[in-house]
Amino acid sequence: MEALTPNTIPRSGQDTAKAPKRKRKRGFWSTVLQQKYLYLMSLPFVIWVFVFSYLPLWGWTMAFQNYKPARSFSEQKWVGFKYFHELFQDDRFYLVLRNTLAMSFMGLILGFVVPIFFAILLNELRGMFFKRFVQTVSYLPHFVSWVVVAGIITKMLSIDGGAVNQILMALHLTDEPIQFMAKGNWFWYIVTGSDVWKETGWNTIIYLAAITGIDPELYEASRVDGASRWRQMWHITLPGIRSTISVLLIMSIGHLISIGFEKQFLLGNNLVTDYSEVLDLYALNYGLNMGRFSYGTAIGIFNSVVSIILLFTANGIFKKVTKESIM
Repeated sequence: MEALTPNTIPRSGQDTAKAPKRKRKRGFWSTVLQQKYLYLMSLPFVIWVFVFSYLPLWGWTMAFQNYKPARSFSEQKWVGFKYFHELFQDDRFYLVLRNTLAMSFMGLILGFVVPIFFAILLNELRGMFFKRFVQTVSYLPHFVSWVVVAGIITKMLSIDGGAVNQILMALHLTDEPIQFMAKGNWFWYIVTGSDVWKETGWNTIIYLAAITGIDPELYEASRVDGASRWRQMWHITLPGIRSTISVLLIMSIGHLISIGFEKQFLLGNNLVTDYSEVLDLYALNYGLNMGRFSYGTAIGIFNSVVSIILLFTANGIFKKVTKESIM
């Protein structure tokens, strides 16, 4: 047997240790087969999203056609960007856009900030029974239909025995009932206030969950150092939920002009149309009520495209400034 010296190079068959074999990367289909049950469980949700979110995008073609319901797709006349030009030349569109942005910004400021502080205040409550009672009471309005909420608000603000006018007159703040529902300058505040009242409790759930995930030892260490409740909230609680705040704020900015139309439709009337009509309601009136499907679709596409731009812009800004993003 040949003796090995320090200068001897061992033969390939005499290697005492073999090089580790590289693991082959699994292909897509092999991964699918291995995790087939997980994919099967997610299949109904994928189908749901495809049918109700992506398939309807085919309807966007109506915005580029002189759409007639009685004609087949091949018989429709293509008109290019005609309805988009008409949209941007319509003075009514800019009035509606003003209403949408005004109510959106008011809702973003109040509807986003109030739940954060409400969640922090709930977290500071020490009586468990009272804390759960307040949580339950604040959640309940979320489950009330906007039809019911609109009826309650209309009755409370009525000039004929409405509770708000009765209180104002009893306190001698006004000599006669105020027609809140007939004055456009009150409409934005009524819609924003009712939305905050209805959704604040529900929106605190995510923030309460984020606060629960903060390490309790941080609070104990701060108490040892003599930190007050206010300093604990400012230096521990708020930084602890910063990522949650950033993500939800990005999502809220993405929906800045997509505020729906239920509140405005139910609370509005002919006297406040110049203040109550928003983009979604504008599209509904033209697209369905007037039968101008192509024009209504053009409004919807504008709404969607602007929302996507706002979402990506907000995400890019937050990613650079706070290192938080959703993508």
